[in-house]
Amino acid sequence: QVQLVESGGGLVQAGGSLRLSCAASGRTFSSYAMGWFRQAPGKEREFVAGLSRSGGSTGYADSVKGRFTISRDNAKNTVYLQMNSLKPEDTAVYYCAARSAYYSGSYVYTVGSTYDYWGPGTQVTVSS
Repeated sequence: QVQLVESGGGLVQAGGSLRLSCAASGRTFSSYAMGWFRQAPGKEREFVAGLSRSGGSTGYADSVKGRFTISRDNAKNTVYLQMNSLKPEDTAVYYCAARSAYYSGSYVYTVGSTYDYWGPGTQVTVSS
């Protein structure tokens, strides 16, 4: 079992930056592939960024490539999402997700249904 808690959301002007953090409980954090998803009002949840268990592979939605960076610190049981050059269309609730990836260390999971654990989410609002 893994429990996830996001933090770092807030209100920021367009062009600004935020760093989201996702703290995970448990002693097996390093065996999980991680992902960030978001859901805007009236829209379906969408993939934002993913990170392999090994940390060596990443994947991004086209809409955030070059602006967002996902990373992990296994010593702190934390995954991060650095968001730069934010746009009003980035406004959403951002969710952290985890799934066991013991046998697939370099794979990046981009589909939400493949994740086993989710955090409660953190609101990001970008004003124009």
